Amino acid sequence: MDGTRLRRRARRRSTLTLWAFLLPALIAFAYFKFYPIGYGVWLSFHNVGIMGNHSWVGLKNFARAFDDTFLHAAFWHTVLYVVLGVTLSVLVGFGLALALAGQARHIRLVRTAVFLPAVVTVAVCAEVFRILYHPTPDGPLNWLLGLVNLGPFGFTSDPSTSMLSVIGMHVWKNAPYDMVVLLAAMAGVDRSLYESARVDGANWAARLWFITIPSIRFAFTIVITLGIIRSLRVFPEVYTLTGGGPARSSEVIMTYIYRVSFVDVDLGYASALSTLLFLLTVVVTAATLLLRKERS
Repeated sequence: MDGTRLRRRARRRSTLTLWAFLLPALIAFAYFKFYPIGYGVWLSFHNVGIMGNHSWVGLKNFARAFDDTFLHAAFWHTVLYVVLGVTLSVLVGFGLALALAGQARHIRLVRTAVFLPAVVTVAVCAEVFRILYHPTPDGPLNWLLGLVNLGPFGFTSDPSTSMLSVIGMHVWKNAPYDMVVLLAAMAGVDRSLYESARVDGANWAARLWFITIPSIRFAFTIVITLGIIRSLRVFPEVYTLTGGGPARSSEVIMTYIYRVSFVDVDLGYASALSTLLFLLTVVVTAATLLLRKERS
């Protein structure tokens, strides 16, 4: 009996010691992570004064969002960014994973080189693509397209192509990340399934469709879900490459919130838009996961 009591005391002391070490970090995390979120939600119900003289306006800031034509345009630009950006990123990443699957040493080197864009900062990516997208006939991409009698295109300086140009940079940067996740999933597929299918006469396309894709379905769920979350909250890619221009043609929700916050200095309305974006992200992510679960 005394031994059991001593063990319980030792376990309780160990647990208290563990929480004593964790508590400062948890408090700091909660303060810097959750307090700003809660404070932002609180501000969304106020007309925020620069000097701290806030006045309660209830749901008026949220009601403004439904009549804001600039926000509506930014919303549809964001939808386009999510649909095209995530789809192309996953498809290119899957293609790279198929091409670079294997254990050969040279494949590993190529894999490392292909993954490099994923670790390059957005500011550097934007500067590189600003050079590539130079709108004159002598610009790198326009020069290459000119070899096959295409262009020149305005890319980021043309309202009709600016959004597609940003999506192109998104795919270049994020497809390698999707590739790594899909490669890791493909490495866990039972190789005996491929051998059995090959003996039965299944070609490469059949093995891909009936073995590889169903076996890594969970990995597709991961990259699609993360891609949607990333794309809904996209900011640095658009801000550093186009700034939302020209003529707001590449404005997305996050750049519009930035404009409302720091250009118009309407922090109450910006907080309401941030809250709506947070709710939209939660709903879309939950719907994606539920749909994937039902299909499984």
